[in-house]
Amino acid sequence: MTDILPDARNLAFELYEVLDAEALTQRERFAEHNRETFDASINTARAIAEKYFLPHNRKSDENEPQYVDGAAELIPEVKPAVDAFLEAGFLNATRSFEQGGMQLPTLLSQACFTQFQAANIATSSYAMLTMGAANLIETFGNEEQKQRFLQPMIEGRFFGTMALTEPHAGSSLSDIRTKAEPAADGSYRLKGNKIFISGGDHPLSENIVHMVLAKLPDAPPGVKGISLFIVPKFLVNDDGSLGQRNDVTLAGLFHKMGWRGTTSTALNFGDNGECVGYLVGKPHHGLNYMFQMMNEARIGVGMGAVMLGYAGYQYSLDYARNRPQGRLPDGKDPTSPQVAIVEHTDVKRMLLTQKAYVEGGYDLGLYASRLVDDSETLPTEQERKDAHQLLDLLTPIVKAWPSDYCLKANELAIQILGGHGYTREYPVEQYYRDNRLNPIHEGTNGIQSLDLLGRKVVMNNGAALKQLSALIQDTCQRAGEHTELNGLREPLEKLHAHLGKVTLSLLGNLGQGKVNEALANSILYLNSFGHMVIGWRWLEQAVRAQQGLNAGNPADADFYRGKLQAARYFLTWEVPSCHHALNLLESLDPTCLEMQDAWF
Repeated sequence: MTDILPDARNLAFELYEVLDAEALTQRERFAEHNRETFDASINTARAIAEKYFLPHNRKSDENEPQYVDGAAELIPEVKPAVDAFLEAGFLNATRSFEQGGMQLPTLLSQACFTQFQAANIATSSYAMLTMGAANLIETFGNEEQKQRFLQPMIEGRFFGTMALTEPHAGSSLSDIRTKAEPAADGSYRLKGNKIFISGGDHPLSENIVHMVLAKLPDAPPGVKGISLFIVPKFLVNDDGSLGQRNDVTLAGLFHKMGWRGTTSTALNFGDNGECVGYLVGKPHHGLNYMFQMMNEARIGVGMGAVMLGYAGYQYSLDYARNRPQGRLPDGKDPTSPQVAIVEHTDVKRMLLTQKAYVEGGYDLGLYASRLVDDSETLPTEQERKDAHQLLDLLTPIVKAWPSDYCLKANELAIQILGGHGYTREYPVEQYYRDNRLNPIHEGTNGIQSLDLLGRKVVMNNGAALKQLSALIQDTCQRAGEHTELNGLREPLEKLHAHLGKVTLSLLGNLGQGKVNEALANSILYLNSFGHMVIGWRWLEQAVRAQQGLNAGNPADADFYRGKLQAARYFLTWEVPSCHHALNLLESLDPTCLEMQDAWF
């Protein structure tokens, strides 16, 4: 079987040569850990992913959840996989020892979780949603809610979801209609409908805790009138035992082109007027609270997109090495042996493109995880604040860039397999279908682009953007110490300068009230910004690879040369292509904005 899980050497390079994971063990929270415990956790995750998650990836795709007697039924292999995940402690990998957790850095927890995402994105999603919902209750819930709902979630007995989308509103959360009426006992009665709720029903846990956005009777209009509620599938008694079934019903299942093993549900709340919910935090602050879970999920979606791209890359690379076909252009003798297709230059191009996309995206996702650790454990408040605002700036990129470009990697994997790539007998077509959902998940990439340009780059007077610029300049300076990297450094410096100029121009237009004009082509800004960020991360990898190559260990020479070649590809082929998009942005090109409905 082809190994499609993250390459162990590349992960070690990221953790210990690029992101300095061992330095985290100098912080009090992680002092009990060392490289040996980090590697042991990754090896355990890999073993569970290989034994329990990977074998049913295809089966869960071919045998979708079924709606039977008002409930969702899954193939039997899903629960043992989830149970193995829970028993190994990965649901609580970052929680403290006192809570029964592993007290791992988020960086290591994410590195472990990518093993499961690569093996089976659908089954891993149940755990990802539960972790996000538990974190949300831990941050904003009161003590009673934590005892009644959070503790069973930490124990793995209750799972969680996020219930935002409604049929008529889609991504426009300001238009949700789900209502919450106060009851005499201090709880609320909810009524409404939610759709596309991943994990909204399943037999994997004793209970399901829905985190639901709804509006109170006195809610102001728009997003400022949204509140957050805990709505369990089963009510929970004061002693922690399960009570009666809540008035939450599974209205049906959606059947998507990918992630087929994850239940995608339509839920009805309060059909009988008895849907009990519990207000989290203050009234009308629900969307602000939910952004915590949404942003965690955005990083999870981005990493899932990377892992699907990575799986396709690994598979197509193995295929190309073992598939003899044709001869090189100068091979005129038809009786000569065929060469493996990995020798053909265009196949090398497609493999190199995949490598640049997936290993660049992987680095960024792990870097974002390192920022989570920094935002929580750096010694001073200002340092923690700086790390948090940099993570805020990068989150739209972490979600959107991989879900666009690692999807392109999946396209190339299919192409490398030729006619076989389009058949169900090979897994690359499933990786593509699974990944095609990620540009939609957790806010479309168009929404991410509006968030980036309209909010993130201007927050705190551009403080996070200045931080990022300083980091890019620092990497360029260190790359300048290696003459071999000058050709890689210069394209990034040019893009960084051009993007900075265009950003100032767009912000000036926003300041003058030209909101529609300045944001009309924001997707071009997102893509160019993303290429700058990935280019920066590739240059950082190149610096580390050059240092490793200079150290002279022959066993690693090919690995480091491969890194340098991928960096060279991305920085000299991909990065310069952004300047045309930046020119369109700077000119406020109105082509799309001025298009009229009647002209289509």
